[in-house]
Amino acid sequence: MSDVFSADGWLNRVVTASNDFIWTYILVAVLIGCALWFTFRSRGVQFRMVGEMFRLLGDSTGRHGGPKQISSFQAFAVSVATRVGTGNLAGVATAIAIGGPGAVFWMWVIALLGSASAFVESTLAQLFKQRGKHSFIGGPAYYILKGLKQPWLAALFAILITVTFGLSYNSIQSNTICSAMNVAFGLNPIVAGIVLTALSLVVIFGGIHRIARVSSVIVPIMAIGYLILALFVIFRHIDLIPQVFTLIFKDAFGISQIAGGGIAATLMNGIKRGLFSNEAGEGSAPNVAATASTSHPVKQGLIQALGVFTDTLVVCSCTAFIILFSGVDTQAGPGGIALTQAALEAEVGRFGTIFIAAAILLFAYSSIIGNYYYGAANIHFLTRKRWVLTVYRLLSGGVMVLFGAMASLDLVWSLGDLCMALLTACNLYAIVRLSKYAFRLLDDYRAQKKEGKNPVFRRETMPELDLDCWE
Repeated sequence: MSDVFSADGWLNRVVTASNDFIWTYILVAVLIGCALWFTFRSRGVQFRMVGEMFRLLGDSTGRHGGPKQISSFQAFAVSVATRVGTGNLAGVATAIAIGGPGAVFWMWVIALLGSASAFVESTLAQLFKQRGKHSFIGGPAYYILKGLKQPWLAALFAILITVTFGLSYNSIQSNTICSAMNVAFGLNPIVAGIVLTALSLVVIFGGIHRIARVSSVIVPIMAIGYLILALFVIFRHIDLIPQVFTLIFKDAFGISQIAGGGIAATLMNGIKRGLFSNEAGEGSAPNVAATASTSHPVKQGLIQALGVFTDTLVVCSCTAFIILFSGVDTQAGPGGIALTQAALEAEVGRFGTIFIAAAILLFAYSSIIGNYYYGAANIHFLTRKRWVLTVYRLLSGGVMVLFGAMASLDLVWSLGDLCMALLTACNLYAIVRLSKYAFRLLDDYRAQKKEGKNPVFRRETMPELDLDCWE
């Protein structure tokens, strides 16, 4: 492997230094502050309307458009496909290895608060969506353009999300898959990367409808299988649950961590890995939320808030419990997916290593194709030239997947964190400015529910806005 791609290479040192500065001094305070404001202003929508979130998953009333429209459940499945991936298996392990068990607590905090941010951004994406050729299109670039009237900022966001998801994040997914295959079967990472590239390009050139169909099948299967195994491990050690929770809370606020400065590493890694996993406020899920055909923007906002809970509070917690129950030394040996494999092997034997390799293949593969769509949707916003999209497809599903197979674990995660910080800062600025519309929509939704109606939104409700849909 080239020194440039190694953990000690100059590229990793430059990326890590820039990344640490942005996270330490800028983004954390802004991210938490926005989440607290959205929670307060929406009167705790993520807590008060959990039952409505589950009900809406099966809601088919009020759909509009042709037969190729994306359903609410399919939009939910595609967004969960990108959320439930390496962040849940490798990201959690990395957070615990670097920040200690207390990092899990901060992952929970960012999920509970951040789901309000997810609600706001996805509701706005629905409000400002536009009609595409076969399905609706939208996302932060569209609500920045139509709501804030700032074309330059909309273009900047479109570029940032294309680089972050379609390129940087896909290298992380590839790196994790290839590492897991190497640990489980001794497969050469380059060979695994070539195979993964071929599989990714087949689906990527099929478009969002094929992505939606593949994700709606893969996501339930991979999630149920992993949860069953995790529950087996949890019930096997059910007497240790109080001790594990005590360990997590003590490590999150421990005097020794504060005195030694370790509390910063615990908090930072918990928030970073939590945001990477659930994407709340990052501006990614709104791109898929906008494609759903539904009768009211708030419906998709609630469904995407549920996706944050599903990702972090359920799947990430399962991984954390497996690692902490196993008793493996989290500070020794390789981190990332290898730590999760070692923990599960300690619980169920060799089958655990193989299962994680298979699970991460499904998790990360679905994330790769979902990540591609986020970039493609924003390429479409920037330009309609087909050759640009073709080049992007080859870079996303080809070049960056191979790069991930060759690069070090530290390099791909540092690059991903840096891109994530810039993208999130841009989106948070926009949704804070436009959040008043999301809160008005929430009030309208609640008022219609109190009257016993199936909430329906029409654009004359907000005549001051330039809306293309919602006749």
